[in-house]
Amino acid sequence: MADKKQNRRNRNDDDYNPRFRKMRKKVCPLCADKDLELDYKNADQLKRFINDKGKILPRRATGACAKHQRDITLAVKRARHIAVLPYTQN
Repeated sequence: MADKKQNRRNRNDDDYNPRFRKMRKKVCPLCADKDLELDYKNADQLKRFINDKGKILPRRATGACAKHQRDITLAVKRARHIAVLPYTQN
């Protein structure tokens, strides 16, 4: 039994694999800055939440909470509808 415990590796070992460490949770950019108001007419603000092809980035990429991700999605869709943002990037 003692042999098995010695064979286990600790985090302090030289060959500890950092790939399996827990990632730090991202902070929602809209919750963190209370003064930041999401506006569908502000294309520069919305470009942070879309990728180079024009797709809306997921929560794991933006770091937004569920409530604000829904607001981001709605604002991007509204901006696309009134032609502030393109549907696709060529």
